[in-house]
Formats: sequence, C-alpha cells, structure tokens
Amino acid sequence: MGLRFTQLQQRQQRRDRIKLCLFALLLAITIIISLSAGDIWLPPQLWFSEQAQLFVWQLRLPRTLAVIAVGAGLAMSGAVMQSLFDNPLSEPGLLGVANGAGVALVMTILLGGGLLPVWLLSMNAILGALILTLILLGLSRRKLLPGARLLLIGFALGIACSAIMTWAVYFSSSMDLRQLLYWLMGSFGGIGWQQKWLILALVPALIWLIYQGNKLNLLSLGEDQARQLGVPLVVWRNIFVMIIAWVVGTSVALAGIIGFIGLIIPHILRLAGITDHRYLLTGCALTGATLLLMADLTSRVAMSSAELPIGVITSTIGAPLFIWMLLRHAKTY
Repeated sequence: MGLRFTQLQQRQQRRDRIKLCLFALLLAITIIISLSAGDIWLPPQLWFSEQAQLFVWQLRLPRTLAVIAVGAGLAMSGAVMQSLFDNPLSEPGLLGVANGAGVALVMTILLGGGLLPVWLLSMNAILGALILTLILLGLSRRKLLPGARLLLIGFALGIACSAIMTWAVYFSSSMDLRQLLYWLMGSFGGIGWQQKWLILALVPALIWLIYQGNKLNLLSLGEDQARQLGVPLVVWRNIFVMIIAWVVGTSVALAGIIGFIGLIIPHILRLAGITDHRYLLTGCALTGATLLLMADLTSRVAMSSAELPIGVITSTIGAPLFIWMLLRHAKTY
C-alpha cells in the first residue's frame, strides 16, 4: 500500500513538473510578443536595430519586467492567503492592504501638493500597506481573532480606505489627484528604468514565497493539525501576512490596484490538478505573470490613442471566469 502511494505521488509530481514547463513556455512566448508589440511591431530579429534601442530596451522591457513581477506576486499572494485562512475567496485585496497603500498615496499627494518626488510616493504606498497590516495583526493578537474574522475586518478596513480615497478625490481640485485615481484603477503606463528599484524590491519576497511550499502544505491542513505537527501557526501567519503586505504595497506603488489575479489564478491551477504548494506557488508565479502580460498587451493595443486601465481588463475577464468556475465546480466550492 505504501509503495502504491509513493508511485502515485511520483506520478503526480511528474505531471506537475510537465505543467510547469508548459506554463514557462507560454510565459516565454508572451514575453516575446510583449516586447514586439506596440505602435511599431518589432519582431525578435529587429531587437538589436537602432530603432529597437528606444522602443524595446528603454520602453517595453522595463514595463514587461514590472508586469511579470506584479502578476507573479499577486497570484502567489492569493494562493498563500487562500491556504492560510482556509477561505477560497481570499485574495490580496480582501485584507484591505491594496486600499491601504492607495490611501497613503492619496494623502501624500494632498499634503505635498503634487510636488513630491515619485520615489517618496512609492515608499509611502509600501508604508501604507505595512501600517494597515500591522493594525490587522495587532487586532488579531489582542482579540485572538480567528482567520475568518481577520479577513472580515480586513475587508471592512479596505472599504473604509476606499471611501477615504473617493472623498479625497471628490473634494479635490488637484489634477494630480484626479490622474492618480485613473492610475489606481491599474496601469503600467509610464513604467521605466527609474522604477527598477521597485521591481527589484519584489524579487526577494517572490523567491522566498516560492520556497515556502512545504510550510504551506502543513498550514493548509488546519490549525489543530498544524499545531500537532509543531508548526507555530500564529507566528507563520504573521510572517506570511507581512510578506504579502510588502508584495501588494510594492505592486500598488508600481501599477495601482489590480484585482482578480490573486483570486482566479490559484483556483485555475487547483482545478488543473496542481494542489501541492511546492508546485502551486511556482505555477501561480508563471501563470499570474502570463495573464497580466496578456492583459497589459490588451490595454496597450486595444486603442490607438490611449491605454485602457489594466485593472478594468482583469476585472472584466476575471469576474465572468470566476462565476463560470463556481457554477461548473459547485461541489468543489
């Protein structure tokens, strides 16, 4: 019996590795298209031409790298949250972390009169996400809140932050703030090499998350089982929530608030048969980056005179897709 189980486990791991290779191939193809597409089509054989120096290496490459980092981060954060809180509807925006970063940006622009440097705005977005996360963890520690109650409080705080942003924009005459509202809908427009430090700030967190599959496998068994196996649930939950806050805050600083990536990607992969977090997290990184790259391509080429907010595109695609998954796999959920 034990030998049979080992053989089945090895077969499942081989299947998961094959799927990850296919996801990596799809991401590579999407990257090539992303670097080639735009107002001027520049296929790979023209990437080292004089014309490509500006369009490919100065404009499209940093934007593509930012999209990959944000897509991977949001998707992995969603997978971690769904396992950590044992809630299939968990995603980075549900804890209110993204809206906390948005409020920090709005307040910074209001107080600074639109004259503050971009790096300070970005740092305040990350700081806003971390502050809201510390508030959540403080409430959790003081009131001994279970995971489900923590999610509800985070959701309520997110709504409050959203209301603050709406009031601030409504009563403001600042053009910078009105432009910020468009950006908060999600946009990678204007991303260049000057934001490379934000992209690099995501990399250590993403690499760390990829290697936490074994820990999440234990935590996803439930609170009682995790404690019996010697895993300090509260400590690890706090660590994971702080890492998610860093990833989401940095993502908001880069591209605004982007929804549904962290919600639908883990579900799609689980329905595809990848349930082991050692493979699920890597799959989320590859698939999240690919889907967000496709959405970014759509936002760039759908209209010739303007860019569509990428958050609107992901919500338009994600909402019907998620409803379809719920209806088709009703017993699973």
